[in-house]
Amino acid sequence: MGDGGASGGEELDFWSFVDLAGARLSEEFGFPHRLATRLLLTLNRASAIVTYDLESTVHRPRGHSWAAFRLLFVTWLAGPLEPGRAATLAGMSRAAVSNLAKTLVADGMMVRTRGKRDGRSVILSLTEKGGRAMLEIFAAQNERERQWASVLTETEQDILIMLLDKLIVGRVQFDVRERS
Repeated sequence: MGDGGASGGEELDFWSFVDLAGARLSEEFGFPHRLATRLLLTLNRASAIVTYDLESTVHRPRGHSWAAFRLLFVTWLAGPLEPGRAATLAGMSRAAVSNLAKTLVADGMMVRTRGKRDGRSVILSLTEKGGRAMLEIFAAQNERERQWASVLTETEQDILIMLLDKLIVGRVQFDVRERS
């Protein structure tokens, strides 16, 4: 397999690819952390599938992206917010929040007002239209979340949350890059 590919690669599904990747990475290239690779590939895949599903079934039909929903969501529940604080809570860059806010203001979902801190500070908040929309949007989101979560028992859901939290908290043990 010196060509870097697998014969019959078009027949691979995600799990057989993960098996192939683990085997090649450990046996052919000598990387020792096969289980860690499997864990992170699976975690990334699950996150991508759920995010795409929520975006395509709930948010795109309503004219918004997943990123726009995240900004609306944190502003709806924690706002009004300065853009930097909204970025932190939504897990986005300040530039992304600034660009999304322009679109959401133009759509009448959000307003930007002058902050009290200084002449350049800005506060983002939902309009009445944005608040009404979030009630409808989150009702659909929450139902889809229920459908996803129903695959697991409540105990399994609690365990998964505990394990993911442990993974997130454990990041302090090494130099993790993240948006702030």
